[in-house]
Amino acid sequence: MAEVSSSLLEQLKSCIVCSWTYLWTLWFFLMLFLVYILRVPLKINDNLSTVSMFLNTLTPKFYVALTGTSSLISGLILIFEWWYFRKYGTSFIEQVSVSHLRPLLGGVDNTAPSNSTSNNGDTDSNRQSVSECKVWRNPLNLFRGAEYNRYTWVTGREPLTYYDMNLSAQDHQTFFTCETDHLRPADASKKDLMQKAWRERNPQARISAAHEALELNEIFYHWRPLLQPLQAKRRTQNGINFTMCATAYILLAEEEATTIVEAERLFKQALKAGEVCYRRSQQLQHHGAQYEAQHRRDTNVLVYIKRRLAMCSRKLGRTREAVKMMRDLMKEFPLLSMFNIHENLLEALLELQAYADVQAVLAKYDDISLPKSATICYTAALLKARAVSDKFSPEAASRRGLSTAEMNAVEAIHRAVEFNPHVPKYLLEMKSLILPPEHILKRGDSEAIAYAFFHLQHWKRVEGALNLLHCTWEGTFRMIPYPLEKGHLFYPYPICTETADRELLPFSVYPKKELPFFILFTAGLCSFTAMLALLTHQFPELMGVFAKAFLSTLFAPLNFVMEKVESILPSSLWHQLTRI
Repeated sequence: MAEVSSSLLEQLKSCIVCSWTYLWTLWFFLMLFLVYILRVPLKINDNLSTVSMFLNTLTPKFYVALTGTSSLISGLILIFEWWYFRKYGTSFIEQVSVSHLRPLLGGVDNTAPSNSTSNNGDTDSNRQSVSECKVWRNPLNLFRGAEYNRYTWVTGREPLTYYDMNLSAQDHQTFFTCETDHLRPADASKKDLMQKAWRERNPQARISAAHEALELNEIFYHWRPLLQPLQAKRRTQNGINFTMCATAYILLAEEEATTIVEAERLFKQALKAGEVCYRRSQQLQHHGAQYEAQHRRDTNVLVYIKRRLAMCSRKLGRTREAVKMMRDLMKEFPLLSMFNIHENLLEALLELQAYADVQAVLAKYDDISLPKSATICYTAALLKARAVSDKFSPEAASRRGLSTAEMNAVEAIHRAVEFNPHVPKYLLEMKSLILPPEHILKRGDSEAIAYAFFHLQHWKRVEGALNLLHCTWEGTFRMIPYPLEKGHLFYPYPICTETADRELLPFSVYPKKELPFFILFTAGLCSFTAMLALLTHQFPELMGVFAKAFLSTLFAPLNFVMEKVESILPSSLWHQLTRI
């Protein structure tokens, strides 16, 4: 019974709110009708004729002063609006209208998320130190030979910047080498060959160095029986040979292979060598710091190979196999979070439409203490939007208000947009996509491109998800604290993001807030009145003729309506009303 009464009250309230518009219109027409009826006792016609005579006696200097004063006042309003917008990120007139006038008219702001939820985790997030503009390895980076080079073959342009490729070379030297490599025996060309290969800028020189490393490795094993008496003293050299073999195959799979199938074949060969080396270094890791460093390096090599093999399976359509490989890899090496394998897993699970498994992964990694990413934030928003997007209608939501599920979806989109405001325009295809770089800057344009490049298809697959994003992202973007140095749900947006992102991409700029309507309106009004003042001062007679013609044209429909009303209504209606 209580539910029925509450629903009736809600319907009655919505009907009253909707009727306000018609009541205001009715009141306006009633006032016009009353003014028309009282035109004789109020002497409106006489007053209008007096005003017109007074205006005709005015000199052009008065109009110059009038338009100049209007221009000055509108200019002052424009300056104040611009200052307020630069400081607070919104229009003062718009804010006053929404805050004070809209409640009087019965409007409800349905897009603002609740304060209780938006403040959830703010304290813990603000405790984190403001992160520097750290560049991260793109967990979904493409293969240079099989994917990036195709763009070069077609367009003749490089898809990667030199800064991006230089970072990749540094990553390879960090992951695939260790501090003890300089302690190897003689034959410097053999032990330093792959290190030089990673530092080479010319792709052909890197590929040639990798082939040379494989040839030296084959020569070593060809003469291995003659070196058996020295094996006890040179165990670590065996390790470096296996590692050299694995990393050489990695380089060839990344840059020489022209298809994913060929890259997968080379990675499988690298896996055989990497597993042998990993098992040997695992047995010796406790014998000293030198062996521990070698084991750490061998672990990085093995994890890298297995992750790329899983990505090959994903690209070749064997998505379930890829998911199994990623899960096994995360179980075997749970502490190696630098590869962000969970983001590869999220993308593969979304391809399988295993949304329950996606939610389970998010529950583990979408934690306050862990670094966020666009993949985590926008995937969480996608799951929340999926629950309501198929039935969401902006018109219905504006009438009845947002439901709890819709409010959760809007809050999730607000959270994602604040973390990376570049993503929505790529998902909504308002900006064209390019090939993602090998490195990304979190909360930057590079991360947005990398996310949208792989996840746009998943948003399109969920019915209504992009429509919900389109209806809500601009409103939530306007709610982001402004200036950018202020944080809300996350730490403040790094100032250096735009500069650092330009090193990864040929373009990058923080999405600017669009100017409010009242700033544009006051700017136009100021310019228009200033132009009128100048023209009136220079051409007073001509502007007078133009003003009279404009006013006569403007009031022509009103005079026509007045004449029709006078012909219909009797002239003695007011006298008849006074007699009653």
